[in-house]
Amino acid sequence: MSTLGTVERPLCVAAIGSGPSGFFAAEALLKAKEQGKVRFVGFTGHKDPDVHLAMLNTGFPFDSVQMPLNAFDATYFMSFEQEVLPVLNQRGIAPLGMKPISGHGEPVQMGVLSASEALRYAMSLPVACTISGAEEMHILEQNLEIAQNFIPMTPAEMQALRDRCRQYAADGRFELYKASLKFDNSEARLVHEYPLDTAQAEVKDMINEAPNTGHPWPQV
Repeated sequence: MSTLGTVERPLCVAAIGSGPSGFFAAEALLKAKEQGKVRFVGFTGHKDPDVHLAMLNTGFPFDSVQMPLNAFDATYFMSFEQEVLPVLNQRGIAPLGMKPISGHGEPVQMGVLSASEALRYAMSLPVACTISGAEEMHILEQNLEIAQNFIPMTPAEMQALRDRCRQYAADGRFELYKASLKFDNSEARLVHEYPLDTAQAEVKDMINEAPNTGHPWPQV
């Protein structure tokens, strides 16, 4: 599968029609699929459901769409579950859920919900798959155990978890990838001429990169 990554802002939607030097992203994706280089094409983004809907309204035949889906997103005012997921299911496009534990797992660490509850909720949604990162072996083993013993939540259980998370979802504290620079792709920000967050780990690595790498790192 070939995926257009970091589709976060309206300018990204324009890229499906045209881009720098006459490069057509849509044509490139279709050609790769026609040539058998990829079986499926899609896009991913974590910031704004309206941008996802705008991408879907371009008329491009996407096979999959990746987005954050978790118990906090469900009641946040920018909810992918409420705004985008029904459209994908209606159109027969595969929904790929990411950030089931809100990116770095802060709500689990703070005791708001358990990893099992978070993953079971995300996996109980009408999605093709749930994607959860694992930086350490014990987290991978934990996620595998939850998946292997997965029992879908009932509608009542899902609503109870939404209600429990609602007070935390209201200010977006566990979904900073929507409302802040945290998790923003630094290279994508450069392309769109947005300022960088110099406190971000990826940006620090980029700025401190050795000068002889051949990459045009910005002068900050």
